[in-house]
Amino acid sequence: MSPEILRYAAFTRDPSAGNPAGLVLDAASLDDVAMQAIAAEVGYSETAFLVGGEMSSGRLAVRYFSPRAEVPFCGHATVALAVALAERRGPGPLLLDTPAGPVPVASAYDEHGHLVATLTSVEPRVAPVPPDQLAAALESLGWSPADLDPDLPPRLAYAGLWHLVVVAATRERLADLHYDMDRLGRLMADQGWTTVHLAWRAAPDTFHVRDPFPPGGVVEDPATGAAAAAFGAYLRELGLVTPPAQLTLHQGEDMGRPSMLIVDVPAAGPVRVTGTAVVIPD
Repeated sequence: MSPEILRYAAFTRDPSAGNPAGLVLDAASLDDVAMQAIAAEVGYSETAFLVGGEMSSGRLAVRYFSPRAEVPFCGHATVALAVALAERRGPGPLLLDTPAGPVPVASAYDEHGHLVATLTSVEPRVAPVPPDQLAAALESLGWSPADLDPDLPPRLAYAGLWHLVVVAATRERLADLHYDMDRLGRLMADQGWTTVHLAWRAAPDTFHVRDPFPPGGVVEDPATGAAAAAFGAYLRELGLVTPPAQLTLHQGEDMGRPSMLIVDVPAAGPVRVTGTAVVIPD
Protein backbone atom coordinates (compact mmCIF):
# COMPACT_ATOMS: atom_id res chain seq x y z
CA MET A 1 0.00 0.00 0.00
CA SER A 2 1.31 3.45 -0.88
CA PRO A 3 1.91 5.75 2.10
CA GLU A 4 -0.30 8.78 2.65
CA ILE A 5 1.45 11.96 1.51
CA LEU A 6 0.38 15.18 3.19
CA ARG A 7 1.08 18.60 1.74
CA TYR A 8 1.46 21.67 3.95
CA ALA A 9 2.58 25.26 3.37
CA ALA A 10 4.92 26.43 6.13
CA PHE A 11 5.51 29.90 7.57
CA THR A 12 2.10 31.08 6.40
CA ARG A 13 -1.63 30.59 6.98
CA ASP A 14 -2.36 30.87 3.25
CA PRO A 15 -2.07 27.59 1.28
CA SER A 16 -0.98 29.53 -1.80
CA ALA A 17 1.86 31.22 0.09
CA GLY A 18 4.73 30.02 2.26
CA ASN A 19 6.98 27.08 1.47
CA PRO A 20 5.27 23.82 0.50
CA ALA A 21 6.47 20.65 2.24
CA GLY A 22 5.55 17.04 1.77
CA LEU A 23 4.98 14.93 4.88
CA VAL A 24 4.82 11.16 5.32
CA LEU A 25 3.81 10.39 8.90
CA ASP A 26 4.25 6.62 8.64
CA ALA A 27 7.51 5.99 6.77
CA ALA A 28 9.07 3.30 8.96
CA SER A 29 8.75 0.68 6.22
CA LEU A 30 10.17 2.85 3.42
CA ASP A 31 13.75 2.45 2.24
CA ASP A 32 15.96 5.21 0.87
CA VAL A 33 14.98 4.55 -2.74
CA ALA A 34 11.27 4.77 -1.94
CA MET A 35 11.66 7.99 0.06
CA GLN A 36 13.73 9.59 -2.67
CA ALA A 37 11.15 8.60 -5.28
CA ILE A 38 8.32 10.09 -3.23
CA ALA A 39 10.24 13.35 -2.71
CA ALA A 40 10.91 13.60 -6.44
CA GLU A 41 7.25 12.93 -7.23
CA VAL A 42 6.04 15.51 -4.71
CA GLY A 43 8.49 18.01 -6.20
CA TYR A 44 8.68 20.37 -3.22
CA SER A 45 12.03 21.58 -1.94
CA GLU A 46 11.76 18.98 0.85
CA THR A 47 9.57 16.15 2.05
CA ALA A 48 9.84 14.97 5.67
CA PHE A 49 9.52 11.29 6.55
CA LEU A 50 8.65 10.14 10.06
CA VAL A 51 10.70 6.94 10.22
CA GLY A 52 10.57 5.89 13.87
CA GLY A 53 10.01 6.73 17.51
CA GLU A 54 6.93 6.82 19.72
CA MET A 55 4.45 9.66 20.02
CA SER A 56 3.87 8.64 23.62
CA SER A 57 7.48 9.51 24.45
CA GLY A 58 7.56 12.59 22.23
CA ARG A 59 10.81 11.46 20.62
CA LEU A 60 10.62 10.81 16.87
CA ALA A 61 13.09 10.04 14.09
CA VAL A 62 12.79 12.13 10.93
CA ARG A 63 14.56 12.17 7.58
CA TYR A 64 14.33 14.80 4.84
CA PHE A 65 14.63 14.45 1.08
CA SER A 66 14.78 17.10 -1.62
CA PRO A 67 13.78 16.06 -5.17
CA ARG A 68 17.44 15.19 -5.79
CA ALA A 69 18.97 13.94 -2.54
CA GLU A 70 18.62 13.46 1.19
CA VAL A 71 19.42 16.53 3.31
CA PRO A 72 20.35 16.45 7.01
CA PHE A 73 17.72 18.95 8.13
CA CYS A 74 14.90 21.14 6.85
CA GLY A 75 13.33 23.89 8.91
CA HIS A 76 10.10 24.50 7.01
CA ALA A 77 9.27 20.79 6.78
CA THR A 78 9.95 20.50 10.53
CA VAL A 79 7.48 23.30 11.29
CA ALA A 80 4.92 21.70 8.95
CA LEU A 81 5.46 18.30 10.58
CA ALA A 82 4.99 19.69 14.10
CA VAL A 83 1.74 21.43 13.10
CA ALA A 84 0.43 18.32 11.33
CA LEU A 85 1.13 16.17 14.39
CA ALA A 86 -0.40 18.75 16.73
CA GLU A 87 -3.58 18.77 14.63
CA ARG A 88 -3.84 15.01 15.05
CA ARG A 89 -2.60 14.46 18.60
CA GLY A 90 -2.67 17.86 20.26
CA PRO A 91 0.09 20.43 20.76
CA GLY A 92 3.13 19.98 22.94
CA PRO A 93 6.87 19.36 22.92
CA LEU A 94 8.66 16.91 20.64
CA LEU A 95 12.27 15.90 20.22
CA LEU A 96 13.15 15.08 16.63
CA ASP A 97 16.17 12.90 15.93
CA THR A 98 17.42 14.22 12.59
CA PRO A 99 20.59 13.41 10.63
CA ALA A 100 21.88 16.84 11.76
CA GLY A 101 21.28 16.05 15.44
CA PRO A 102 18.44 16.30 17.99
CA VAL A 103 16.03 19.18 17.30
CA PRO A 104 13.46 20.13 19.97
CA VAL A 105 10.16 21.39 18.56
CA ALA A 106 7.23 22.82 20.50
CA SER A 107 3.74 23.48 19.17
CA ALA A 108 1.02 25.58 20.77
CA TYR A 109 -2.04 27.65 19.95
CA ASP A 110 -1.46 31.38 19.63
CA GLU A 111 -3.84 34.08 20.86
CA HIS A 112 -5.91 33.73 17.67
CA GLY A 113 -6.32 29.98 18.03
CA HIS A 114 -3.81 29.13 15.30
CA LEU A 115 -1.20 26.42 15.76
CA VAL A 116 2.39 27.63 15.70
CA ALA A 117 5.58 25.61 15.99
CA THR A 118 9.00 26.61 17.29
CA LEU A 119 12.12 24.64 16.45
CA THR A 120 15.36 24.96 18.37
CA SER A 121 18.40 24.58 16.15
CA VAL A 122 21.45 22.45 16.75
CA GLU A 123 24.49 24.38 18.00
CA PRO A 124 25.18 27.02 15.32
CA ARG A 125 28.55 28.04 13.88
CA VAL A 126 29.83 30.97 11.84
CA ALA A 127 32.98 30.98 9.71
CA PRO A 128 34.78 33.29 7.25
CA VAL A 129 34.21 32.86 3.51
CA PRO A 130 37.38 32.22 1.49
CA PRO A 131 37.73 35.14 -0.96
CA ASP A 132 37.85 32.91 -4.04
CA GLN A 133 34.62 31.16 -3.03
CA LEU A 134 32.87 34.48 -2.39
CA ALA A 135 34.05 35.84 -5.75
CA ALA A 136 32.75 32.74 -7.52
CA ALA A 137 29.38 32.99 -5.75
CA LEU A 138 28.97 36.67 -6.62
CA GLU A 139 29.84 35.98 -10.26
CA SER A 140 27.27 33.18 -10.38
CA LEU A 141 24.65 35.52 -8.90
CA GLY A 142 25.57 38.36 -11.25
CA TRP A 143 26.37 40.55 -8.24
CA SER A 144 29.43 42.68 -7.57
CA PRO A 145 31.11 43.65 -4.27
CA ALA A 146 29.55 47.10 -4.69
CA ASP A 147 26.10 45.49 -4.35
CA LEU A 148 26.83 44.38 -0.77
CA ASP A 149 26.04 46.05 2.54
CA PRO A 150 29.45 46.94 4.02
CA ASP A 151 28.07 46.72 7.56
CA LEU A 152 26.97 43.08 7.14
CA PRO A 153 29.91 41.21 5.61
CA PRO A 154 29.53 37.79 3.96
CA ARG A 155 30.04 34.74 6.14
CA LEU A 156 29.32 31.03 6.23
CA ALA A 157 26.71 30.13 8.84
CA TYR A 158 25.54 26.75 10.13
CA ALA A 159 22.48 25.60 12.08
CA GLY A 160 22.22 22.03 10.87
CA LEU A 161 23.24 22.96 7.32
CA TRP A 162 25.86 25.35 5.92
CA HIS A 163 24.66 28.53 4.16
CA LEU A 164 26.56 31.34 2.51
CA VAL A 165 25.16 34.61 3.92
CA VAL A 166 25.32 37.60 1.58
CA VAL A 167 23.57 40.88 2.48
CA ALA A 168 22.56 43.33 -0.26
CA ALA A 169 22.90 47.07 0.11
CA THR A 170 19.46 47.75 -1.39
CA ARG A 171 16.06 46.13 -1.67
CA GLU A 172 16.28 46.57 -5.44
CA ARG A 173 19.42 44.44 -5.61
CA LEU A 174 17.73 41.68 -3.63
CA ALA A 175 14.60 41.81 -5.81
CA ASP A 176 16.57 41.51 -9.06
CA LEU A 177 17.66 37.88 -8.80
CA HIS A 178 18.60 36.22 -12.09
CA TYR A 179 21.44 33.83 -11.48
CA ASP A 180 23.30 31.00 -13.22
CA MET A 181 21.71 27.98 -11.54
CA ASP A 182 24.09 25.38 -12.97
CA ARG A 183 27.21 27.37 -12.10
CA LEU A 184 26.07 28.28 -8.60
CA GLY A 185 24.85 24.73 -8.03
CA ARG A 186 28.28 23.29 -8.86
CA LEU A 187 29.98 25.72 -6.49
CA MET A 188 27.54 24.95 -3.68
CA ALA A 189 27.92 21.21 -4.18
CA ASP A 190 31.71 21.54 -4.09
CA GLN A 191 31.61 23.57 -0.86
CA GLY A 192 28.76 21.76 0.88
CA TRP A 193 26.45 24.81 1.03
CA THR A 194 22.74 24.08 1.12
CA THR A 195 21.46 27.54 0.22
CA VAL A 196 22.84 30.98 -0.42
CA HIS A 197 21.02 33.16 2.09
CA LEU A 198 20.56 36.58 0.51
CA ALA A 199 19.26 39.36 2.73
CA TRP A 200 18.48 43.07 2.94
CA ARG A 201 18.09 44.92 6.23
CA ALA A 202 14.84 46.90 6.34
CA ALA A 203 15.21 47.75 10.06
CA PRO A 204 17.50 46.62 12.88
CA ASP A 205 15.23 43.63 13.59
CA THR A 206 13.54 43.16 10.19
CA PHE A 207 15.01 41.61 7.05
CA HIS A 208 13.86 40.56 3.61
CA VAL A 209 15.58 37.34 2.54
CA ARG A 210 15.85 34.98 -0.45
CA ASP A 211 17.41 31.51 -0.68
CA PRO A 212 18.58 30.03 -3.98
CA PHE A 213 18.61 26.24 -3.58
CA PRO A 214 20.11 24.66 -6.72
CA PRO A 215 21.59 21.63 -4.89
CA GLY A 216 18.01 20.51 -4.23
CA GLY A 217 16.92 21.15 -7.80
CA VAL A 218 14.94 24.23 -6.74
CA VAL A 219 15.63 27.71 -8.11
CA GLU A 220 14.50 29.42 -4.92
CA ASP A 221 13.06 28.45 -1.54
CA PRO A 222 10.07 30.58 -0.38
CA ALA A 223 10.86 30.07 3.34
CA THR A 224 13.99 28.50 4.80
CA GLY A 225 13.90 27.75 8.51
CA ALA A 226 17.40 26.27 8.74
CA ALA A 227 18.89 29.32 7.01
CA ALA A 228 16.88 31.62 9.29
CA ALA A 229 18.44 29.98 12.36
CA ALA A 230 21.90 30.24 10.83
CA PHE A 231 21.25 33.89 9.97
CA GLY A 232 20.34 34.63 13.59
CA ALA A 233 23.63 33.09 14.68
CA TYR A 234 25.47 35.14 12.03
CA LEU A 235 23.99 38.41 13.30
CA ARG A 236 24.88 37.52 16.89
CA GLU A 237 28.45 36.47 16.00
CA LEU A 238 29.09 39.78 14.24
CA GLY A 239 27.53 41.85 17.04
CA LEU A 240 24.76 43.09 14.74
CA VAL A 241 21.99 42.33 17.24
CA THR A 242 21.87 42.64 21.01
CA PRO A 243 20.64 39.36 22.51
CA PRO A 244 18.11 38.37 23.48
CA ALA A 245 16.76 39.59 20.17
CA GLN A 246 13.72 38.73 18.09
CA LEU A 247 13.93 39.11 14.32
CA THR A 248 11.25 39.08 11.64
CA LEU A 249 12.29 37.65 8.28
CA HIS A 250 10.10 38.21 5.21
CA GLN A 251 10.78 35.66 2.49
CA GLY A 252 9.06 34.54 -0.71
CA GLU A 253 7.56 37.93 -1.59
CA ASP A 254 9.56 38.26 -4.80
CA MET A 255 8.34 34.86 -6.03
CA GLY A 256 4.68 35.34 -5.08
CA ARG A 257 4.70 33.08 -2.00
CA PRO A 258 5.08 35.47 0.96
CA SER A 259 6.29 33.91 4.19
CA MET A 260 7.15 35.19 7.66
CA LEU A 261 9.70 33.63 10.00
CA ILE A 262 10.24 34.74 13.60
CA VAL A 263 13.79 34.18 14.85
CA ASP A 264 14.72 34.36 18.53
CA VAL A 265 18.43 34.86 19.18
CA PRO A 266 19.62 34.20 22.75
CA ALA A 267 22.94 35.37 24.15
CA ALA A 268 24.54 32.01 23.34
CA GLY A 269 23.68 28.59 22.00
CA PRO A 270 20.93 27.39 19.67
CA VAL A 271 18.58 29.75 17.84
CA ARG A 272 14.79 29.34 17.75
CA VAL A 273 12.62 29.73 14.65
CA THR A 274 8.83 30.03 14.87
CA GLY A 275 6.14 29.79 12.21
CA THR A 276 2.74 28.53 11.24
CA ALA A 277 1.65 25.95 8.68
CA VAL A 278 -1.52 25.10 6.80
CA VAL A 279 -2.81 22.21 4.71
CA ILE A 280 -2.54 22.61 0.95
CA PRO A 281 -5.86 21.35 -0.46
CA ASP A 282 -5.81 18.62 -3.10
